[in-house]
Amino acid sequence: MLQDKIQQYTEEIERFAPQSAQELEAFRLKFLVAKGIVRDLFEEFKTVSADQKRALGKTLNEFKQSVEQKYKLFQAQFASGTQSSKKEIGDLTLPGEGFAVGSRHPLSLVRKEIVEIFKKLGFTVAEGPEIEDDWHNFSALNFPPEHPARDMQDTFFIKKQAGNDIALRTHTSSVQVRMMENGTPPFRSIMPGRVYRNEAISARAHCFFHQVEGLYVDKGVSFADLKQTLYHFVQELFGEDTRVRFRPSYFPFTEPSAEMDISCTICKGKGCTLCKHTGWVEILGCGMVDPNVLENCGVDSAKYTGFAFGMGIERITNLKYEIKDLRLFSENDVRFLSQFETELI
Repeated sequence: MLQDKIQQYTEEIERFAPQSAQELEAFRLKFLVAKGIVRDLFEEFKTVSADQKRALGKTLNEFKQSVEQKYKLFQAQFASGTQSSKKEIGDLTLPGEGFAVGSRHPLSLVRKEIVEIFKKLGFTVAEGPEIEDDWHNFSALNFPPEHPARDMQDTFFIKKQAGNDIALRTHTSSVQVRMMENGTPPFRSIMPGRVYRNEAISARAHCFFHQVEGLYVDKGVSFADLKQTLYHFVQELFGEDTRVRFRPSYFPFTEPSAEMDISCTICKGKGCTLCKHTGWVEILGCGMVDPNVLENCGVDSAKYTGFAFGMGIERITNLKYEIKDLRLFSENDVRFLSQFETELI
């Protein structure tokens, strides 16, 4: 009879005291699975007479609860490790497992190399805030009010207020402004850091990237000084066989302005998809600091001249390591990062 079966299994459960997780699992398979004893008893309960259902139903439910409680009790004990004293600890005299050696991020490697090259030329490193006001990010750098860089399509504005918008900096030129405002010439510094542009993310563009800008202001600084500085930088970074050319360009904060190309490091100037089969790749913009910018920052433009330049670290890294997708730099994929374990750090 059903009553006798419940009594028999109740006594078995009360005596049950598993010594391992395997014994507890066998208990679960016997009683609690879809084809276990508890399910069988409920199926048999459907056949009992109506006058017995009330009493047997209560007994059967109490039996089911006792089975589940017994299982959960020992499950918690095994999970908390109360039985761990019966397990073997192992040979503590054996040598431990080694830890995998990490690596520097490729952008960090290239940034460090760029900084070291300019340090040898007497440039110091300067940094500034990533959240800037309109004056330091635009106005002091000779950006007119109607300049497209002020448009919401290019800039991440944090707060729009009349005459003094607050935004994520779009370039590290703002650090140059702060340096000239708070010091006296000569200035010879580079400004590495992260900048932000409101652009669609793709293999060739991202909403944030990294720049290194440079500034040299002193008496008698000329465009020839700018060219020789950048010639030396390119030969140190890419090799003495790398060719360089300057093309006229326009930037609000420099006059005259130029863009600098180098012979493609992939095809060695023969033409490939990276250089669009021209043999040349643009790596930076540069020029003589506009006198208006010097005056805005409190520097006498009749007495001092200077040059400035700026480059994207991602672009330099692409050329150095032949990386074709900018998104790889910010995805933290260890398969990508592990390729740089052998690089000097």
